[in-house]
Amino acid sequence: MFGLSEERISEIGMTWGLSFFIGFMLFIIWELARKSNAGRFGTFILFFVLAFGMLGFIAKTIIQWILDI
Repeated sequence: MFGLSEERISEIGMTWGLSFFIGFMLFIIWELARKSNAGRFGTFILFFVLAFGMLGFIAKTIIQWILDI
């Protein structure tokens, strides 16, 4: 498709697609905290707990980039 290999399409999807999805999920967490009047501490807890899995994915990507895997 458009001269791209399957590997390149997967790489683009994993990089840009998941980055967009993570950003959208962070927006949803912020909106949830705002609508529930969570306050500063409650917002921190929401972001910490709900975004913890995203942190692992981001760390894995950075480690792969640093080690050039």
